[in-house]
Amino acid sequence: MDKLPIIAVTMGDVCGIGPEVVVRSLLDLRIREHCQPVVVGSPAYVEQICSVHADLACPDLVPLTSPPETRLELEEVIASADSGFVCLEQGSPVLNQAALGTVSADAGDAAYRWLVTACRLAQLGIVDAIATAPLNKESLHAAGHQYPGHTEILAAECGVTDFGMMLHLPESRLKQLRQAVFAKEGGAADRHGLSIVHVTLHTSVESVPRLLTTEQVAEKIRLLDDFLRDTGSERRAIGVAALNPHGGEHGLFGDEEARVIEPAVHACMPELNVHGPLPVDTLIRRAVSGEFDGVVAMYHDQGHIPVKLLGFDAAINITLGLPIIRTSPTHGTAFDRAWTSESPADPSGMVEAVLMAARLSNDYS
Repeated sequence: MDKLPIIAVTMGDVCGIGPEVVVRSLLDLRIREHCQPVVVGSPAYVEQICSVHADLACPDLVPLTSPPETRLELEEVIASADSGFVCLEQGSPVLNQAALGTVSADAGDAAYRWLVTACRLAQLGIVDAIATAPLNKESLHAAGHQYPGHTEILAAECGVTDFGMMLHLPESRLKQLRQAVFAKEGGAADRHGLSIVHVTLHTSVESVPRLLTTEQVAEKIRLLDDFLRDTGSERRAIGVAALNPHGGEHGLFGDEEARVIEPAVHACMPELNVHGPLPVDTLIRRAVSGEFDGVVAMYHDQGHIPVKLLGFDAAINITLGLPIIRTSPTHGTAFDRAWTSESPADPSGMVEAVLMAARLSNDYS
C-alpha cells in the first residue's frame, strides 16, 4: 500500500476558532483514511479548547520541538506516534482567557511563524502539502507582518509573482442543489465542483479598475485551466466575469470589458475552453447549473459572495501558482464566537481543506 501523503495543518490564530476546527478535523475519521496530518501550532491550545467543549475528545499529540531536517526524520516521528498526531511547536503565544477572542499581536506573530514553517517544510518536500486554519489580518499587522493575508505571505516565501486565490465548492455540496433547481436545464456530467479564481484580491473596490490588466486576466484564466486539468476535468469550461453591470452595455457602464477583459479571453482562445466577459449575475447561475467548471472573477466580493452563500462552511481556498500545495477553509477567525461552548465551530471547511490537500498531493505526485 502506498504511503499516505503528509499534510502540515497550521493552527492559525489561536484567539479565533483555529484550534477548534483543527481539533475537530483531526477527529474526523476521513482525515486519517486519506492522509497523515502534522499539526503546526501549540499543544497547549489544543488541550485548552478541549476543556471548553465537552464533546471534544482531546487527541493524543506527540510534540516535536524543532522542524525535521528530512522527510525520513518526520516519518520516523509519525511512526512512533502510533495512534496519535505529531505536533510541531515553535513557540506559543502566552495568552490569558481574556485575550482569547480578540486581536492579539502575539497570536498574529505565532500564526505567521507557523505558516512560514509549514511552507518551508513543503518547499523541502518534507511534507506534501499544507492546510491552513484562519489567521486574523489585524493581528498579523499588529505583529509587524504587513501582508494582506495567507496568499501574499506564501507567494513571498515561494518567490512567485503569478499566483491567485481560488475558492472551490466540492461537488458534494453542489449536487443536491443542481438536481433540485437545475434538473430541467441539463448540464454536463463532467463535474468536479465549482472553482472561482480572482484577478484582484485584498484591495479596495475603488482600486480594482486601475489594477486590472489584460495580462493578469489571461494569467488567471490559464492558472484555472491548469487546476481543472490537473484535477481531472476533461471539459474545463471557464466563464470570465465582466467587471461592470450587464457586461458594461457596450461601453455605457464602463469600457473595461472591451479594453481589458475581452482581449485576455481572446488571447487564451482557441486552445482553452473559455467564454466571456459575461455578466456576473447570470454567469454564476450558469456555473452552478453545471455549464461552467470554473469562473474568473475580477475582484474579491464578486467571487466570494456566491461561494459563501452556497457553501460557507464547506468551501475551501486553494492558492494557485505556488510551487507547493496550499488549501484552507474560506471562513475567518470568528472572534465573536470563538472559545465559547455555546457556539461550537463547524469544521467542514477545515476537513474539506485537508482532504483536498491530500487529493492534490496524490494528483501531482
